[in-house]
Amino acid sequence: MPVGAAARGAAALTLPLLLGVWTGSTTLAVIAAVGALWGVGQDGADPYRARSHRLLALAAAAAAGLLAGELALRTGHGAVVAVCLVAAGFVSGLVSPYGRVASVGGMHFLLGAVIGSGIPVPGPFWQAPLALSAGTLLVLAMSVTPWLWARHEIEKAAVRAVYRSAARALQSAGTPGAEDARRHLSEALDHAHEVMAPHLAHGSRSGPDSGTGRLVRAFHLAVPLGEAVTTLLWEGHPLTPEVTGAPRRMEQRLFSGTEALPATPHFAPGTPGERALATVCVASGTGPVADVPLQTPARPWATRAAHLRYASLLALCVLITQLIATATDAPRGYWLPMTVAFVYKPDFGPVFSRSLHRCLGTVAGVAAIGAVVLVTDARWALIAAVAVFGALMAVGVRHHYAVATTGLTGVVFVLLDLLGDHRALYLPRILDTAIAAVVVLAVHFVFWPRSASDRAQAQTGAALAAAERYRALAPEAPPAQRHALRRAAYQQLGEARRATAQARREPTGALPAQWEETITAAEQMCDAVTAKALPR
Repeated sequence: MPVGAAARGAAALTLPLLLGVWTGSTTLAVIAAVGALWGVGQDGADPYRARSHRLLALAAAAAAGLLAGELALRTGHGAVVAVCLVAAGFVSGLVSPYGRVASVGGMHFLLGAVIGSGIPVPGPFWQAPLALSAGTLLVLAMSVTPWLWARHEIEKAAVRAVYRSAARALQSAGTPGAEDARRHLSEALDHAHEVMAPHLAHGSRSGPDSGTGRLVRAFHLAVPLGEAVTTLLWEGHPLTPEVTGAPRRMEQRLFSGTEALPATPHFAPGTPGERALATVCVASGTGPVADVPLQTPARPWATRAAHLRYASLLALCVLITQLIATATDAPRGYWLPMTVAFVYKPDFGPVFSRSLHRCLGTVAGVAAIGAVVLVTDARWALIAAVAVFGALMAVGVRHHYAVATTGLTGVVFVLLDLLGDHRALYLPRILDTAIAAVVVLAVHFVFWPRSASDRAQAQTGAALAAAERYRALAPEAPPAQRHALRRAAYQQLGEARRATAQARREPTGALPAQWEETITAAEQMCDAVTAKALPR
């Protein structure tokens, strides 16, 4: 349960509103709360550096989009607003495939343009973008403050998780659950590698006794540990408690400040896997460990042609929903293109599931805020409800998109009330969400029905190529190259498995049944290569 994130969500959303009520600057306070709302949606449990990059990109992109939308709205011409939104949608779709930070920035550039063109803000044109950025930066400040006293706790937890996964995997040796246990160990290594990647590039600059130096050393030991555990699982024999407890003992040595003490294995090594495990145990207490030159594999979302197709389809969805909002004179019509910006994110998950969960979360959020208003419509009570909905959204961001949408919907209604819009907008909000979701699904599955399948096929091909490189080069490769080849193969295979699972959750995800079998066979081949590449 992300208690800290929930507390940040509650505080970050209520502080601007309380300040706005106190100073009388309600409109700017609401804009700042919108920035905080988007910041809560992108707050995470990843390393502080990654969080900072993501939230700073969000703040800058959202402010730029808001400025563009606000300037378009001030022209007084609906055609200018429509052109601005379509252009923002195209730019958003064009940059989104280039990594998580670019994706977050692109989405919030479009969201900023939608808000700027839909909510008139009096005063100088620069006030609203600054207020929006201030709300996001408030979330950033709250999110990274623990860095002052827990600088490397996230990285440490990720690396320790590898040793614990290794211990659980060894306990499953010789049982039907061994293959799943090896897969979980690979996922833990993948996560630790991703978290540690910035430090690995500068590991040599850090002293061995520094916090970063010890973490880098522990990670580099985890890599051959993974090789030894994979070999023991492949050998398929039940192991003694002395063997299965080795990773836990290594973890205690490396993270309890006693790693300088001599380390000896508590078992007599017999098989190649046990000998490899004993070697890692000894290395955990005998000075420096050789760096393993690992690189996180690239995750291309699609080809350049696919980038252009996604950008064009996103812009088309924005145009259609904007035309619907204009033709129907819908109250708060900007909800339609705003829903498109949130829903049409194939890199965030299956489009169909995301659309469905958006609709379900909206209905739940409308019901929840309706229940609150039935009890009281006092301003202070509504701000207190924002705290609850903000905490709920922070929890949902980590667990389920529908839960996050429920919290977001409740917050949005309170913000509208503070802006002076007291109309009964419950049904229009549900209808607008449903219409926008239908538009997204219709456009996506008419013009690009096999996008998820094509992405899964491309990643599976890349994974099989990496596995084949490992098979061909591992027998003659020195240990460092062997480790790099093995990690690349398992990481790519894990990506392919996740992409295949996502494609199957789409209505048009008719994939050949043998795809998952092929990935499993490639993993088993890599297990065998790992075991046979060790010295006999």
